Amino acid sequence: QVQLVESGGGLVQAGGSLRLSCDSSGSTYSMFVMGWFRQAPGKEREFVTTISPSGRNSEYADPVKGRFTISRDSAKNTVYLQMNSLKPEDTAVYYCAAAFTLNNNNYYTAAEYYSYWGQGTQVTVSS
Repeated sequence: QVQLVESGGGLVQAGGSLRLSCDSSGSTYSMFVMGWFRQAPGKEREFVTTISPSGRNSEYADPVKGRFTISRDSAKNTVYLQMNSLKPEDTAVYYCAAAFTLNNNNYYTAAEYYSYWGQGTQVTVSS
């Protein structure tokens, strides 16, 4: 079992930055693909970014490429999402997710691969 707790959300003006954190506990963190997803009001949940257990591989959704960066600190069992040049359309609840894997270089963009989810943190970008 894995418990995920997100933090770092808030209100920011367009063009600003935020860093989200996701603290993980309860299992072998190093064997989990970590991902960030988001859901805006009235919209379906969408993939944002993912990172492999090794930290060497990652993938980003097109709308956030070049602006968002995912990273992980295995010593702290934490994954981060650095969000720069924020836009009003980035407003959403951001969810951290974990997926077990035996392949240290795997990553997943599809939500159905993830078994564990955090409670979400609200990010609001004002124009």
